[in-house]
Amino acid sequence: MFMGEYQHSLDAKGRVIVPSKFREGLGEHFVVTKGLDKCLFAYPRSEWQNFEEKLKALPLTNPGARKFVRFFFAGAVECDLDSQGRIVLPTNLREYAGLKKEVVSIGLNNRVEIWDKDNWNTYNDEENYISNELAIEMESLGI
Repeated sequence: MFMGEYQHSLDAKGRVIVPSKFREGLGEHFVVTKGLDKCLFAYPRSEWQNFEEKLKALPLTNPGARKFVRFFFAGAVECDLDSQGRIVLPTNLREYAGLKKEVVSIGLNNRVEIWDKDNWNTYNDEENYISNELAIEMESLGI
């Protein structure tokens, strides 16, 4: 399980340190893809395979399902940790997530999200980040 929030810098070559707390869970080889809310999702291989199976099960005839599958698979890359615990994030993924210099990695149970620091701060400052409406919606889902 991933949890916590860590800040690191992106270097000129597009490399970022994977927080040491996340390395064991992600493993040496894992998948990074476009995420929702303009961040990146990083999945351990086993979790990616579970997600992949769910995506494969979506009906090919449904335009929304096709779009959803394309979104995640087109941006997906396999990443390998280097000897210093860093990964190289491809340009297309850095551009999608608006990653500049400072990044924030957050643990969310079965995945890690990688955010541009300014985008993460804006997201957290939004008036309705955890609103009463969201709390009521989560209650209806059994949370």
